[in-house]
Amino acid sequence: MKSVSVLVFALVLAVVYGQNKYTNKYDNVDVDTILKNERVLTNYIKCMMEEGPCTAEGRELKKTLPDALASGCTKCNTKQKETAEKVMKHLMSRRPKDWERLTKKYDPQGNFKKRYEEHLEKERKAA
Repeated sequence: MKSVSVLVFALVLAVVYGQNKYTNKYDNVDVDTILKNERVLTNYIKCMMEEGPCTAEGRELKKTLPDALASGCTKCNTKQKETAEKVMKHLMSRRPKDWERLTKKYDPQGNFKKRYEEHLEKERKAA
């Protein structure tokens, strides 16, 4: 399994606010609608890959994502973590090529990937 976009849209919901937490300014963005709309989702991916224009949320996400990956999303609130996981699972299962590209760009060493796979394994055992 790959990793990165956990935060792709969760962090669309999280702009850096101070040093301890990301802002909840975007927590009410309807991520389900974004994930269901191929055009909108593709635009966010292009933004993240620097292949197209970005919305304000996309620009903030690009700035925040490296820190969130490095810290394991420790500055994310519960809603942001849940949203991030939803986005990651969606991209891994429905857009694996985009997931791979995002992973290579934002997690080239695979550090986040390893942590996320450990998290998924714990989840499976608990279920």
